[in-house]
Amino acid sequence: MGTGHMSDVSLVKPIFQGDRLVAFSSTTSHMPDIGGRIRAIEAREIFEEGLHIPLTKLVHAGRTDDTLVALVRANVRTPDQTIGDIWAQVSANELMERRVLALMEDYTLETLDGFAGEIFTRSERAMREAIESVPNGTYRYAIRTDGVDVPFDFKIALTVAGNEIVADYSGTSPQQPRAINCVMAYTYAMTAYAVRCALLPSLANNEGMYRPITVRAPEGSLLNPRFPAAVVSRAVTGHYVPILVLGALHRVIPDRVMAAAGSPLWAISQSGVRDDGRPYTAVLFFNGGMGATSTRDGENVLSWPSNISSTPVEVAERNSPLFFHYKRMRPGSGGAGRHRGGLGQDILIATESATPIIVSFMAERTKYPAPGLAGGAAGGLGDVRVNGKRVNNRQQHVLKRGDTMLVRTPGGGGYGRAAARDRALRQRDRTLGYSSA
Repeated sequence: MGTGHMSDVSLVKPIFQGDRLVAFSSTTSHMPDIGGRIRAIEAREIFEEGLHIPLTKLVHAGRTDDTLVALVRANVRTPDQTIGDIWAQVSANELMERRVLALMEDYTLETLDGFAGEIFTRSERAMREAIESVPNGTYRYAIRTDGVDVPFDFKIALTVAGNEIVADYSGTSPQQPRAINCVMAYTYAMTAYAVRCALLPSLANNEGMYRPITVRAPEGSLLNPRFPAAVVSRAVTGHYVPILVLGALHRVIPDRVMAAAGSPLWAISQSGVRDDGRPYTAVLFFNGGMGATSTRDGENVLSWPSNISSTPVEVAERNSPLFFHYKRMRPGSGGAGRHRGGLGQDILIATESATPIIVSFMAERTKYPAPGLAGGAAGGLGDVRVNGKRVNNRQQHVLKRGDTMLVRTPGGGGYGRAAARDRALRQRDRTLGYSSA
């Protein structure tokens, strides 16, 4: 339910005009902690991943369910932050309510049905027209990724038929007894997002534009697991989906797609005990490079397809007993091409905690790099080291005071042959230090 892992809490509030239900406001927020194992890929089923909150009322007839609040607080490492974020969502829902009702009053609307229906219909029509501009056919693409014990295979058959698109992920590896399975809702969202990026990027997001898009994935696969599959790190899998879609579309509309990014998103999750005895947890995000397109270089250290920025050093050091020796872009990590892939980054971190801390990594492309398109080279590989030694990034690690972590995020794939790169761009890379020696 919801967005596909329990770290995201979704809140829904009915909006009434008088005694008539006219809409719902809804929000989703990723909690700083939801209990369970620390975002560990080692989890074997969802019950290890934290507090599973069923559909239940937080506020009923104006009264807060104090038992529910106490239950959440008792099951998380960051009770004040987690509950604080949930109440922030309540405020956002109430703000939406006030603005929707003000809009209806200003325009003397008794219902939003006709208004919403018109927006959805126009958006659907625009998407169908965009799909019709793509030649009919079935376009295939496949990639191999790091996996766990063995590599994973991802496959797509993207069929364009008139004004509809069907994405079929048959042939993708089966679901795993690890926390990297991606529920169907997330698979659909990532598919639809990629189609929109390629065909209709300027239209405001709404339901209507996705009506012509159908997504199929075999039940029991990485992209459509059966309950109670572990899913907390679903982005490690789901972020490959847009790359599959764009890779398939490259065969027919090469100027409207992007080479593979250095994502999936990289993160360090760590927990421990503060000097005053309070438990804490923190998630630090560090991005790789984006893929290049037919018209420009990939952006450096920028997350895609998620919208998460790299955690600033100041924020990380304030919230955790960590010291950053450096955080810098890695020259030469972007895939070569007529347009270069975005650079990854190197981050060296030491723990200053008086007690041991537990660390887990979300890391991909340490074995299989981000592929380029149209003759472009693959991006540089990622790497994770503890005290200078390469470690298994699928396992949790216990670090003591003075231990170091070196995180090297991957670069994005290049686009086009490197020999065709403009001389001025080559000189710019050298001047800015983007090229390796």
